[in-house]
Amino acid sequence: MRVTVIVPAYNEARTIEQVLRRLTELDFDLEILVVDDGSIDETVEVVGGLESQIPGLRLIVHERNQGKGAAVRTGINASTGDFVMIQDADLEYDPSDIPKLLAPLFDGVADVVYGTRFRGGETQRAHLFWHYAGNRFLSLLTNILYNTTISDMEVGYKAFNGDLIRSIKLVSNDFAFEPEVTAKVLRHKNIRLFEVAISYYGRTYEEGKKITWRDGFAAVAALVRFRFGG
Repeated sequence: MRVTVIVPAYNEARTIEQVLRRLTELDFDLEILVVDDGSIDETVEVVGGLESQIPGLRLIVHERNQGKGAAVRTGINASTGDFVMIQDADLEYDPSDIPKLLAPLFDGVADVVYGTRFRGGETQRAHLFWHYAGNRFLSLLTNILYNTTISDMEVGYKAFNGDLIRSIKLVSNDFAFEPEVTAKVLRHKNIRLFEVAISYYGRTYEEGKKITWRDGFAAVAALVRFRFGG
């Protein structure tokens, strides 16, 4: 079975080659779609130079910056894999966790798998407090609104049945992608969503972290909007 790995990237020239080479160490039939979201550094040049070296690697370029959600949506629309997952380009998430993330999909027991940084005791860099608190609140709100028990709604590591994720109409261009895709997945009747413990090496803002408190308020609005409409 083929796995599509979508790598949304914005100004990630420093880390993206390492991410891509780590992906090649995995024993899967991979389609790797790097969606550059209007980078102004050397991301496009770095990835372009690797296309002939890494089987299954394809670069898709947005001419202007549109946001992570837009980049992921472009990748989903271009994907051909039986399973589709998201790998951030900054190494906050460790590609060595991918086999266990995909295992419930390969075993046929799950339709969607989320990594979780809050269950299972995997290696973690200490979280920024307000990011941690905000994430826990958003996960709680998700559980209240959608009658579920997700521990880490905002996690970047998400994997899906390919036909399922390609059938969902997504519209968010920014970090509201995370609550939107969660809301629309959970609105599917009898969806089988699993969580798998993963490691996490979070960045500081000085190291390039992009999500802010404004995205937290947008996530709250998205969760409510997609629960009662949208």
